[in-house]
Amino acid sequence: MADGTQQPPQTSNGWAQPVPKVKVSHVPEGAVNLNVDGRQLSGPLQGFGPMWQKTYSIVLPPGTATPEEAIRVWKENFTDFWLPGDHFYGPLSGLNPGDVALINSKESVPGGLLKLSTGVMVVYADDTSFTLMTTQGHPFSGWVTFSSYEAEGGTRVQAQVLMRANDPMWEFGMRFLGGHRTEDRIWQHTLSSVAAHFGVAAPISTEIVCVDKKIQWGRAGNIWQNAGIRSGMYMTVSPFLRFRSAVRGSRRA
Repeated sequence: MADGTQQPPQTSNGWAQPVPKVKVSHVPEGAVNLNVDGRQLSGPLQGFGPMWQKTYSIVLPPGTATPEEAIRVWKENFTDFWLPGDHFYGPLSGLNPGDVALINSKESVPGGLLKLSTGVMVVYADDTSFTLMTTQGHPFSGWVTFSSYEAEGGTRVQAQVLMRANDPMWEFGMRFLGGHRTEDRIWQHTLSSVAAHFGVAAPISTEIVCVDKKIQWGRAGNIWQNAGIRSGMYMTVSPFLRFRSAVRGSRRA
C-alpha cells in the first residue's frame, strides 16, 4: 500500500479477517509507531470503566449529498477532517477493512502534557458505514462507527462511539481531567468538518448514554499496556537515544 500499513485479507461481507495482533509494516514519514504494532484489538468488553455510548450527528440538507457520497468523502478525507494539531496517519486510498492507522495526538491526553502514540484498525466498511476499533492501551477500549443514512428529508451523518476507559489511569482522566469533554470535542469537530466540506454549517447533535455503570476491576491490569505511560517514557528517553545514535554515527565516519 502507498502508506505502507499492512492490510490483512478482507472477507466478502465488509468485515476484516480476525487478526491475533495488529501489524504495521511501514511507518509514514513524521509518524511515531508506538503501542500499535504487536498489540491486540480492544473492544468495550475488554475495558475498565463504565460503558458509554456517544452519538454525534448532523443532517445535510436535501440535495447536498447521498449517504454513499457522504461516506466516500469521509473515508477519502478522514485525515483532513481530524482535529488540528493532532495527526491521523491513515491509508492514502481511503479506509478499507483491515487497514491500520497510526494516531499521534495531544488532544487525547487530558491537559495535553504529552503526545500520545496509539492506533486503530478498520474492522468493517461498506458503502454507507465504517468502523474503527482501538488497540490495547488506547485511552478507551471500544469502537467508533461512522455512518450515513436518509433522514428528515436530507442525509444524516454520524459518529457513534461505544467505549470504556481502558484502565484506572484513563478512567481518572476521563472523570476528573476533562477526558470526556476532549472525546466530545474530537468527534464534534470531525462532524463539523465533514459538513463544512459540503458547505453546511449547523449545530452538532450530541447524545450520551451510560450503558453500564459497572467498573470492571478485573481489567485494572490493562494499565500495563497504557499508551500514555509508554508514550511518556518514549518522550523521556528518545533524546538520549538520538544522541547515542549520532555519536555512534560520527565515530563510524
